[in-house]
Amino acid sequence: MSEKLPLKMRRKDRQITQITDIEAIIKKADVCRIAFADNNTPYMVAMNFGYVRGNPSRLYFHCANTGRKIDLIRKNNYVCFQMDTDHVLVPGEIACDYTMTFQSVVGYGRIHILTENEEKIVGLNLLMGQYTEKDEWTYEESMLKRTTVLRLDIETLTAKRKDDLS
Repeated sequence: MSEKLPLKMRRKDRQITQITDIEAIIKKADVCRIAFADNNTPYMVAMNFGYVRGNPSRLYFHCANTGRKIDLIRKNNYVCFQMDTDHVLVPGEIACDYTMTFQSVVGYGRIHILTENEEKIVGLNLLMGQYTEKDEWTYEESMLKRTTVLRLDIETLTAKRKDDLS
């Protein structure tokens, strides 16, 4: 894995550094939030995704052929992404004693618009594999033309877990 691990984290006691543990969170997540920068204005969107470990590891997404995401990628393809799972409210005696357990992943990378059908199919199969037991599908040419597939090459990645009352 080529990603820089870990990013600087204040609560080192919650940090997850083993890639297999990070990938377990990714596998469990049902959406990935991508944060784009538009000059000084952030824009974040939650998307379905697929993941593959590699050099670099990658996330794949799909969307319409036009829209704000596509415009922002063409202006600046450096993005931040985030996903989280296992939220459980832990009650306390008073309001500020309440807490929540969770697991989360945050990373940065470059996102690209794919143009070749072969790579689009790879990305779509990984995306389908995230949500189903099946990871090989067939796609009609007309569907591939009207669907944009995005590939995010992960540059940095970190994860943390809060599963106790600390």
